[in-house]
Amino acid sequence: MFSHVMLGAEDIEASRKFYDAILGAIGYRPGVMDDKGRVFWREKTGVFSISKPIDGKPASCGNGSTVGFAVAGPEQADAWHKAGLENGGTAIEDPPGAREGAGGSLYLAYLRDPSGNKLCALNWMG
Repeated sequence: MFSHVMLGAEDIEASRKFYDAILGAIGYRPGVMDDKGRVFWREKTGVFSISKPIDGKPASCGNGSTVGFAVAGPEQADAWHKAGLENGGTAIEDPPGAREGAGGSLYLAYLRDPSGNKLCALNWMG
């Protein structure tokens, strides 16, 4: 459904380190910076990127917004969460774990990135 997600970041290097760590924990290659200072993680399933806002105003997180990353299982979600905490992320909500949702059983882990964006690792357990 989506071609890409781009988030604003104030400190590109801190955010790049954070995203290289959490995306590396779930099997993705390090991001690549373009000549405009944006960083892209390109895969067959889509593109994730970070950038300083084009309008020159400070980056801000969207209240009520979450970017979710699909993971293969609880172990990968835990590795993603740990990598995030070790690289400038902040734990939020409940600790990683299984939850029941409208769509069935889920394993979820939540973080905020160095710019305050809310992220989730999600595994559909069945």
